[in-house]
Amino acid sequence: MIRIAGILLPENKKADIALSYIFGVGNSNASEVLLKFKVDKNIKLKEISEAKLEEIRRYIEKNIRIESDLRVEINQNIKRLKEIGSYRGLRHIANLPVRGQRTKTNSRTKRGKKVTIGSGRKKSADKT
Repeated sequence: MIRIAGILLPENKKADIALSYIFGVGNSNASEVLLKFKVDKNIKLKEISEAKLEEIRRYIEKNIRIESDLRVEINQNIKRLKEIGSYRGLRHIANLPVRGQRTKTNSRTKRGKKVTIGSGRKKSADKT
């Protein structure tokens, strides 16, 4: 297995897809890195030489915010929004969608499981 930034990357996937397993490296970043080091993005990760992989590893770890650093930064940004009382911060506090989505329907992922309430009618007694 190939390890970059503490993440084990699958060797049997295409290079750009395998690099996107790292948190903070998406498709565009992966393609950009491979283009910079003149590596075809369609070859499998195991077919890239060790020297190229080491260059890619050093470049990603030095120039792209990834994994724990990125997670910490995202959490700090959310905490700052909450502290200053911005609209987005209030939406985070209330555990509601932040980016303007509707909430009358949908948004189940953010709001949680739907709680259904019965019709309010009592069950009729069996008259036998």
